[in-house]
Amino acid sequence: MYLGMDIGTSGVKAVLVSEAGAVVATAARELALSHPAPLWSEQDPDAWVDAATGAVDDLAARHPREVAQVRGIGLSGQMHGATLLGGDGRPLRPAILWNDGRSQAECVELEQRCPSLRTLAGNLAMPGFTAPKLLWVARHEPGIFARVAKVLLPKAYVRYRLTGEMAEDMSDAAGTLWLNVGRRHWSAALLQATGLDLNHMPRLVEGSEVSAVLAPEFSRRWGMAKDVVVAGGAGDCAASAIGLGAIAPGDAFLSLGTSGVVFRVTDRFAPAPASAVHTFCHALPGLWHQMGVMLSAAASLAWLAGVMETPAAALLAPLGAHVDAPSSVFFLPYLDGERTPHNDAAASGALVGLRGATGRAQIVQAVLEGVAFAARDNLAALSAAGGSIAEVDLVGGGSRSPLWAQICADVLGIAVHRVEEGEVGAALGAARLGRLAATSEDPAAVCTRPRRLASFAPRASVAAAYDEAYRRWRRLYPALKETA
Repeated sequence: MYLGMDIGTSGVKAVLVSEAGAVVATAARELALSHPAPLWSEQDPDAWVDAATGAVDDLAARHPREVAQVRGIGLSGQMHGATLLGGDGRPLRPAILWNDGRSQAECVELEQRCPSLRTLAGNLAMPGFTAPKLLWVARHEPGIFARVAKVLLPKAYVRYRLTGEMAEDMSDAAGTLWLNVGRRHWSAALLQATGLDLNHMPRLVEGSEVSAVLAPEFSRRWGMAKDVVVAGGAGDCAASAIGLGAIAPGDAFLSLGTSGVVFRVTDRFAPAPASAVHTFCHALPGLWHQMGVMLSAAASLAWLAGVMETPAAALLAPLGAHVDAPSSVFFLPYLDGERTPHNDAAASGALVGLRGATGRAQIVQAVLEGVAFAARDNLAALSAAGGSIAEVDLVGGGSRSPLWAQICADVLGIAVHRVEEGEVGAALGAARLGRLAATSEDPAAVCTRPRRLASFAPRASVAAAYDEAYRRWRRLYPALKETA
């Protein structure tokens, strides 16, 4: 048996996976976000630990025999979050998250301090990444900055609490702007640009390598053996790729989680920062990946459900399994700013084209289409950076909706496939990495592709209408930017 834990933004998922590769059981715990000021997004690091251990407590209570057989644990997590620890190993302040936009000025400063940043890190300096957050803390909270002994990412903090070891995998480390992504080691030059050095960083491991052994107190708590290994793990997108079996160059998927991602595997370091494409290490040695990133995907639907005080499923139900034409309303899904292709933390969401006759169904459809249009922006950026993508698997909470899957196929103009276990892809990928660390098996034998539940082809009957709607939608961001 193998255990995967995904430390997400809205919650933690834990999955128990058998030797045959099947998901035996799942457990989840919700997490709360804090927005103490405009553009700010923070979480309590200890809440991640409480949620993760609580989810495994649940699994151990319901499946004690299976949990006792766990040989390896893998961790996946939300990327970029700045978890600042003092000399005593305790957090100095709430973690600053991936969707926090306060450090735009520090991004400019960081690229000025280190002109080789894009070459070394393979990415633009963006407020979501970790390094600019530390410059912000140095400027606005100098007392805290002076006490920083270690900077960990979210899953690395959970690992530390579970094992006593501070370690990070290459895929997550690549999102800090402190990693030499092509050579897969910390960059002294990038660290120096933020007033840090190698001593502030955890040691690096590959995602499929052993990073630590589970601490005795948790082995006893969950009835596990004393030698359960914890893998390096992966950032959430790379872990989702492992769960989907996306480990060969050209493999691609679309994630409709809290954020949205168009992801493609590469066998070389191929940065494309000019189009705000992310280039990170994959969770397996010798592989990298490119990503286009939307900061608000399923979060956009969750926002609308909250505003309308109606569950998301109830909002979607009246629209059925497909729509016959684009909505007359347009939605910009920039509720937390945007990365690809705009790199604009100050970008804001918008509903455009409202009339007195506009109904709820048209607004709901507009939100689904707005996210799909943003995904088309990402697909275009990736195509320009390294060639076309012919099809994608669909994962994340948004993958539950056949309607959204069909809209994505129609808007993107490529086949979209809903897959088995698509909602627990990152946690499943983490469990697979835990297995690889425990057994040293061939990744190709473990990281197999999931069964496809349904495939959605773009429909010729709506292609021209969606192309025109996308062209009109593309004009909204620059027009609204001028009025901001």
